[in-house]
Amino acid sequence: MNPQDSLPPLLGPDDPPAYRVEEDTGQRPVLLVCDHASNILPARLGDLGLEQQYFQRHIALDIGAAGLTRRLARRLEGPAVYCGYSRLVIDCNRQPGDPTSIPPVSDGVIIPGNQDLGDPQADQRADEIFWPYHHAVGQTLSHLWRRGHPPALISIHSFTPVMNGFERPWHIGVLWNHDPRLAVPLVHRLRADPALCVGDNEPYSGRQVGFTVEHHAAAAGLPHVVLEVRQDLISTRQGRDEWGERLGEALEAVLGAPDLHCIQHF
Repeated sequence: MNPQDSLPPLLGPDDPPAYRVEEDTGQRPVLLVCDHASNILPARLGDLGLEQQYFQRHIALDIGAAGLTRRLARRLEGPAVYCGYSRLVIDCNRQPGDPTSIPPVSDGVIIPGNQDLGDPQADQRADEIFWPYHHAVGQTLSHLWRRGHPPALISIHSFTPVMNGFERPWHIGVLWNHDPRLAVPLVHRLRADPALCVGDNEPYSGRQVGFTVEHHAAAAGLPHVVLEVRQDLISTRQGRDEWGERLGEALEAVLGAPDLHCIQHF
């Protein structure tokens, strides 16, 4: 018998689903995703041994990212997919099995409920949260693709203003690996505003591969980009509205390039 079969289900009848899809009636071939949209835990995991204050921090979710994703999806007239659970349960932008997939420690905070998990417990988190979320991302992309043009994938994240004592100067980071089709023109457009400090693969590098865009877009030759906005800039409704407008305008221009929506491997 599979050891996982002896475990009670991770998600109970009163728990929210593993993902949420917001469809749009627009015809633009673009999908927005938010891997770290939520700070929710399955009831069966309790609080993972953490005080509630930690669930308002970046270790639990990307602050402001879900609201910004929603605004951009409406502006760009495309669907959006949001993960329904905290990255502390399982990080949906990491390959299962990676040491950071189910973090025992995050930003110096010990996560008691993630210590010494066996394969059955880790596999269950992947089977009930990680893979259903990614199946929804893949299915939504396939629906867009069947309408005609190969779709673009945009992944929305946020980052902390300070990390390890270093004050990060960037307002936004544009992350990419091999495919420059969205990232390079987007960096140029954003840097045209002298008030913005725009990171090209800062504060993180897209060359340190994230799972979502590589798995769903790069492997298929679809245009893609990861956007990291500093969390203090989008922690309020006003901030999200302002950045939704700024990024929406830039993305509309870049997504309108006549040669963007094609299959190309780099």
